[in-house]
Amino acid sequence: MTGWKSRRRNRGRAARLPTWALGEGLPVIRPEGSDALGSGSIGPAGELVALWSTAENEAALRSVTTQPGWATFPDPTTGRPVAAHVTRQAGDTVDVTPLAGLTLAHPSVQPLPQGRVLLVGARCRWRAGGPDRNAVVYDSQGRVEATATLGDGIEHVFTTTSGQVWVGYFDEGVYGNYGWGDADAAPPMGHRGLVRFSPDLEPAWMFPSHVDNEWGAISDCYALNVTDDAVWTCYYTDFPIVQVHDGAVSGWHNQVGGAKALAVHGTRVGLLGGYGPDRDRFVVGELAGEAMQVVGEYRLVLPGGTPLPAEVTAVGRGSVLHVITADRWYQLSLDEPPPR
Repeated sequence: MTGWKSRRRNRGRAARLPTWALGEGLPVIRPEGSDALGSGSIGPAGELVALWSTAENEAALRSVTTQPGWATFPDPTTGRPVAAHVTRQAGDTVDVTPLAGLTLAHPSVQPLPQGRVLLVGARCRWRAGGPDRNAVVYDSQGRVEATATLGDGIEHVFTTTSGQVWVGYFDEGVYGNYGWGDADAAPPMGHRGLVRFSPDLEPAWMFPSHVDNEWGAISDCYALNVTDDAVWTCYYTDFPIVQVHDGAVSGWHNQVGGAKALAVHGTRVGLLGGYGPDRDRFVVGELAGEAMQVVGEYRLVLPGGTPLPAEVTAVGRGSVLHVITADRWYQLSLDEPPPR
């Protein structure tokens, strides 16, 4: 009964928070012949990058295996090749790259230098003959240029302007699943929770272990913000705010749990998300001493006060929080004053 009362109080508290309304945003530009947004993210220049398919192909891109009476598992591959398009949108202009024969399921998409595109599947099986190659680089014409293995359990993928690739892993990518970590198999590639890959998609840096940094190990990389200058993350279990700069790790204690996106402007931090009724919670804090001090707490809403849709993608890049729906692209900069 205590847990039920606590959840009810949390729902009531979330409803009482003041709102912070997003601006009008921009229309998400769809390529001709595509009607399903497979995934959306933000590139290193603040551009919207999205993977599109037809409604028929969308089911293949979201392929799952259901074991009766147990659970549903995302598949690493589509089961059949599908056609798709990648758009890179800056303002109201868009570049389109057609892709044929795509077989990665649950893919993240990011831009690379020279108009190339990186797709990374979230799941990846280990096999004795070699693991799945769940990363594909396409040239500007949509031809496959390279493939690689980035590991299983991928939550976040972000590139930099120089082509570095940062990958954050959820718990199964850290502790092992889909064969990784089994006897006679390789340890999970994401066992440190956060890995930087070189432009050639080779591991170049890993987050230090709990022995080597005071902020503890990453069990699940909840939120990740990548810029060319620094990387910020907030992770399970204790949700510290951690900065990676030139390979060095520094951090701040944080009492706000469960955020799925963060933006940073100087010493100001914005955290979006949480558990249950806090999914649209937006907390603004200041980094002071060894901790983040909360200075404001809001419910993030669409223009006019409409609640955020259930299906929404939130991405922090530098000081800007991007909110992507099926139709519109909203941006909130942390240098904006909070609502009164």
